[in-house]
Amino acid sequence: IVLALLGHTAYADPKFEYGKHDDVKDVKGIDWTAAAEAGLILTTGNSETTTATGGLHISRKTGANKVMFDASGAYAKSGLRVLDDLNGDGMINDGSEIITVSSVTAETLSSKLRYDRFLTEFNSLYIAALASRDTPAGLDSAFGGQVGYSRRVYKSATAETAVEVGYDFSRQDPVTGPDISIHSGRVFMGHKALMTEGATLEAAIEVLTNFNRETLTTTDEQRHVVDGGPLKDTRVNSRVAVTAKIGLNLAVQMSMELKYDNRPGPLPVKDLAPGFVPEASAFDTVMKASFIYTFVGAK
Repeated sequence: IVLALLGHTAYADPKFEYGKHDDVKDVKGIDWTAAAEAGLILTTGNSETTTATGGLHISRKTGANKVMFDASGAYAKSGLRVLDDLNGDGMINDGSEIITVSSVTAETLSSKLRYDRFLTEFNSLYIAALASRDTPAGLDSAFGGQVGYSRRVYKSATAETAVEVGYDFSRQDPVTGPDISIHSGRVFMGHKALMTEGATLEAAIEVLTNFNRETLTTTDEQRHVVDGGPLKDTRVNSRVAVTAKIGLNLAVQMSMELKYDNRPGPLPVKDLAPGFVPEASAFDTVMKASFIYTFVGAK
């Protein structure tokens, strides 16, 4: 069960994960772990809303190898009763002029398949495939991949920090306009610490910036096409989460995600004047409180 408190919903990437040699050093055979979360909120009457969230995490560890799959999604639709002066007399005469208008305020899907090959206790290589969708943010679909090097730079009895550098490719299909290919450099830092017995803190930040020139269709307030030159499309993804165990297989988590895109996709609105394609918001946030149940490989 998940109670999702959604802000302006971003393209909700799965939780940040990075390669840690400790994940596989004690594995003798094959170790599977899986966890899932899901939630639903419905209201009817004067306010009609539907909100659904879900997530899945699966990992497989053997030898010096780790394969991980993450997926998450959020959907929110609201319906509000509004006035519609059908006969244009400036007054609402009967119930036929009170209508319900529905709109989708969140529609995000995200998935990531990642493989880590551990070279030493502190060094590893990774490769990943990604897919996502976020129509309110102007992104109909996106597919891509990542490859790079990961190193654990700090390790203590209760905390660890890792950094990653690599290459990221994304093929994006905006809600309007042609597809866009983005070749980017990627830098990532993740930190995990034990706060107290059974409670952990996780924090991560990822920065990507484009190497190639992008052909954009979005315009500024003067209706000039936005510059898609190299290093102009910088994206920052960050996440902070606190998780506390409340049972052998059950945990509660509070998380906050902040995403910034210097070149966001086109705003998905209708009836725009010719030559005017406004950008979606550059900032997106997701706030979530959830119960997470681990149903395979719990220790």
